[in-house]
Amino acid sequence: MNPEKVARHFDLTDKVILVTGGSRGLGFAMCRAFAEAGATVIISSRKQEACERAAQLIERETGRACLPMACHVGDWAACDDLVEAIYKKYDRIDVLVNNAGMSPRYESLSSVTRELWDKVIAVNLAGPFRLSAIVGEQMVHGAGGSIINISSTAAVKPSAAEIPYATAKAGINNLTAGLAHTFAPGVRTNCIMPGPFLTDISEAWSEEVKEAIDAVVPLGRAGQPEEIIGAALYLASDASRYTNGAIIKVDGGMAYGN
Repeated sequence: MNPEKVARHFDLTDKVILVTGGSRGLGFAMCRAFAEAGATVIISSRKQEACERAAQLIERETGRACLPMACHVGDWAACDDLVEAIYKKYDRIDVLVNNAGMSPRYESLSSVTRELWDKVIAVNLAGPFRLSAIVGEQMVHGAGGSIINISSTAAVKPSAAEIPYATAKAGINNLTAGLAHTFAPGVRTNCIMPGPFLTDISEAWSEEVKEAIDAVVPLGRAGQPEEIIGAALYLASDASRYTNGAIIKVDGGMAYGN
């Protein structure tokens, strides 16, 4: 097969892509890859300064303009304002990537406050629901599009240290299935379910945690951020035009039996 023809399947030229949690980690890796594929990328995270730094770096590396727009996705009014501003500027969103997330530490389950619980659910589940609802409906009435949710292997194999986060991510898996039916056939909704990755969060891992990860991952290591982009490019592009409601594991081959 002609390599140029293969590349065209993954071409994102002039696509408008919104990535939440896009200023660092897996979100930043996806933003950079989308820009390299020709997309116009809106980088969103809670702090405007972080968005601007990420956008400037990607612009220097790729030559593609990136729009930094801060948004606390746990705030539904802020989600509405973000989408309104993007549509005012570009008149569309072709791809929505719900990547923003948080998993705060806690001493015990009984120490989890209602405030912490609500915050985790708001950022990891309620925000993606709201953004998907308002963007997905616009896509349905427009030229269609792709919604990509970012889950976690914690959704199917939670540890004691991340139960609120894992619960929210399990909701993301369920949300993906529901939206895949609701917005089809014009809009595809899929999910990437990453395992352990070496992002800035992993800097806090102890040596014991790192060794445990290496032991349970068949590939023998945690992932590098750029190793998420194959799945992201696939789901954002026409290469996945018959993929809907899928949950794609990117986890080095971890098993999830009882």
